[in-house]
Amino acid sequence: MVQHACRGWMVGAAMVVAAVLAVVVVGGTAAFGDLKPPFAWTLSRPLISPVQPAEGECVSVKDPTIVFAEGQWHLFMTLRGRPRSHQIEYVSFAKWEDADRAPRSILRCHDGYFCAPQVFYFRRHKTWYLVYQSADPNRKPGLQPTYATTETLGDPASWSPGKWFFPKVNPKGVRRWIDFWVICDAQRAYLFFTSLDGHLWRMWTPIETFPEGFDHCELALKADIFEAAHIYRLKGRDDYLAVIEAQGRGGRRYYKAYTADRLNGAWRPLADTEKQPFAGEVNVRQAAPPWADNISHGELLRAGFDETLTVDPANLRFLIQGVTQKARAGKKYGDIPWRLGLLTAVARD
Repeated sequence: MVQHACRGWMVGAAMVVAAVLAVVVVGGTAAFGDLKPPFAWTLSRPLISPVQPAEGECVSVKDPTIVFAEGQWHLFMTLRGRPRSHQIEYVSFAKWEDADRAPRSILRCHDGYFCAPQVFYFRRHKTWYLVYQSADPNRKPGLQPTYATTETLGDPASWSPGKWFFPKVNPKGVRRWIDFWVICDAQRAYLFFTSLDGHLWRMWTPIETFPEGFDHCELALKADIFEAAHIYRLKGRDDYLAVIEAQGRGGRRYYKAYTADRLNGAWRPLADTEKQPFAGEVNVRQAAPPWADNISHGELLRAGFDETLTVDPANLRFLIQGVTQKARAGKKYGDIPWRLGLLTAVARD
């Protein structure tokens, strides 16, 4: 969201391409079942790139959120371009190799600035929710957590007009926020966000009152983190995983990871350094020439699609936005040519 020669492990291009395609096309698995560092990944070729509109320019595709439902992948992502700077695009496909060729649709649930989506199915309401951020220049902070709903995920025209989670005034204790993320347990719905200053925050509301009633703003984590904090329930375990974007040398983006016993609990470091990250330049291998040494705003592929946001640690895949330092050098953040690719966990020997 805000301004963000791969050293890594270099192997033969043919070997990496073959391994990546085996995972992307056939749906292979990867073993982080014990969820212990060090982590390692292979990165696919770019799977989603900007499509130029009839008028204006699309610079990048970024901030992906994705679920698999009704036999299709359903992907929502931010477009950066001109003259409209931020909007959300939808695409669906059955196979990853067809993703970049599938028809795309701009959502119409919001006019003006809207971006950084998150999609999930809320079982109590039998409704799909799309959480995103919009802007109100008359409020401080100007970014606002927003949601739209539909009962028909595959119809991009069916989304309701966006509504603010806080329609009148901002909650107490919030001075700055970005990249909103909702996850639920059996009792509560939680709203997480960062403030671009090393702080992860959370709020909650009783699950029966969602999407209304968020309150109790409190600090969840203080660390060397930046944005794009995404929290998941771990399948087969009694704990949760937070993956959070950080900035390294020269502003290079990478992901850290933390775990907690409960959503309102303390977060423990799992992989939280640039030398030993959850996902970053040093532990991602890809075919030459590398297209991404910045591993940025991504979504773990989930084991389901409901509000618990469950992922399988024995089969981790991570859809990320990527770019090289060379390609982003000297550019304003809105001009960086982000594309989307798929990380697949590499089993340890």
